[in-house]
Amino acid sequence: MPSPTQTFGYAQEMVAEDHLIRAGYHIIERNWRAAGAEIDRVAWDGEILCFVEVRARSRRDYGRPEETVGRAKQRHVVRAATAFLMAFAPGALPMVRFDVVSVQPTPDGEWAVSLFKDAFDAGH
Repeated sequence: MPSPTQTFGYAQEMVAEDHLIRAGYHIIERNWRAAGAEIDRVAWDGEILCFVEVRARSRRDYGRPEETVGRAKQRHVVRAATAFLMAFAPGALPMVRFDVVSVQPTPDGEWAVSLFKDAFDAGH
């Protein structure tokens, strides 16, 4: 049985995914794991392959979710993205981008979703 934190995280990933789809992304993988790391969503945005990290907060007073994607998390995502590319694009590599989707509550009980394209790069 998933913990409340896992249940919250899954729900927020789905909110983020809906936002990505409305923004024109084509989701090809969810929670892809390799190299001891996970990528929340892998998606095409036009001809750019995007590795998307979803960050959420249950309360606004904890700070903005996107602020929690530090260097260590970036390294994990880049490591998993490298493994993904080696597994699925061993020839000519597509253009890639690392995006972050932030999900947090609004005062009226809705969810505010922000998309940060090109939030970080493989060189950190």
